[in-house]
Amino acid sequence: MKMPRNLALTGVLATSLVLTGCGGSGAENDEAAGADGATGEVTMWVYPILTDEAANKKFWADTVQKFKTSNPGIDVTVEVYPWAKRDEALAAAIASNTAPDVVYLVPDQVPVYARSLETIDSMASEDALNDTQDNAKAAATVDGKLVGMPLLTSVTTLVCDKRAFKKAGVSTYPTTWDEYLALGPTFKAQGIDLSLITADASGTLNVSYYPLLWQAGGDVLNDDKTAAAFNEAPGVEALDYFKKMYDGGFINKDYVIKAAPTEQTGVAKGTVACTWGVPTQDLVKLWGAENMEVLPPLNKAESVGYGTVGSLSMLKSTENKEAAMKWIEFATTPENSKPLLTAASFYSPRESAGSLYPAGSVDAALEKLVPEMTVGAVNDKSRAVMGVLTPEIQAAVIGKKTSQQALDDAAKAADALMK
Repeated sequence: MKMPRNLALTGVLATSLVLTGCGGSGAENDEAAGADGATGEVTMWVYPILTDEAANKKFWADTVQKFKTSNPGIDVTVEVYPWAKRDEALAAAIASNTAPDVVYLVPDQVPVYARSLETIDSMASEDALNDTQDNAKAAATVDGKLVGMPLLTSVTTLVCDKRAFKKAGVSTYPTTWDEYLALGPTFKAQGIDLSLITADASGTLNVSYYPLLWQAGGDVLNDDKTAAAFNEAPGVEALDYFKKMYDGGFINKDYVIKAAPTEQTGVAKGTVACTWGVPTQDLVKLWGAENMEVLPPLNKAESVGYGTVGSLSMLKSTENKEAAMKWIEFATTPENSKPLLTAASFYSPRESAGSLYPAGSVDAALEKLVPEMTVGAVNDKSRAVMGVLTPEIQAAVIGKKTSQQALDDAAKAADALMK
């Protein structure tokens, strides 16, 4: 680093884990580096992936110590920052030339910082690249260049309440749009909503409209990610499907307009048959794992759901690129990341990981679905695009506009943002 980091982070609170080894100098340092001669200091910024602060610190401390054992010439410092204002902190650090060497990024951040990120296609080992699932690599790829090594992924899929199915006398779980919608009247007769889904701006389309859009064979943006594509035929079909659930009275109409905490909804009351928008760990608490039926995402043109991807990216300003790459590859292996993933119910993006969870558990069922997840077409305007699309989704669902009109209006606003 070329400047004291506190000059760039005035007013930003960080919990710094200074977990470095003391390297020698000269011949001693060369000897300590190991056979490949990798030496130097590496600083990484991460965020509280584990909500338990003590557990989060321990994981990174243990990982750094383990890395140091096999890489004595590399000193790693892990700094844990709060999620709040993380973009402001990183942008300020990049602008003032005090950025870390490695940073944890989620998909919608990757294109925002792409110009400052190192392309690692030729730096990462062939084994690591081949072992990482394509959908995970896609989430860390900008303009065909891999700028991050995936560390973790999540799964958002259809999960049904076995008790609701028993009450409604339904013994077969749905696999397609048509099968799911056909169950609406049966559940409605028992006072049970088919799903819990919202078009409120406080929510995210990643777990409401977007999965339907992808299942219909569409995407948010066109292939080169320069214009909206959600107003094409698959997008209209997806929004029409959402509206059919609303018009049929198969979902809570109030929740479509104004979302509420999950514990205040029918999910907590046992009056929702299935959901793809509630975190599975919340469902475990509210339903009990024994009452959860984990299913693949619904299928129209294809079966696909939303799964975020957390990646470790290297900054171009990094002086010790070889050392930074060694750390990134070490931290993202299934063996080394397993304590973090299993503590937070995330899943490995590596094909060699196998099952990280006990057979028969909810997480074991979910991790099998990792290949069917996507983050969609992400660019640096993704958050803004969602912002202009959400109110139009709501307008169409509640009948103020046709699906085509609403999506066309949103597309005009989205295209203007991307110019």
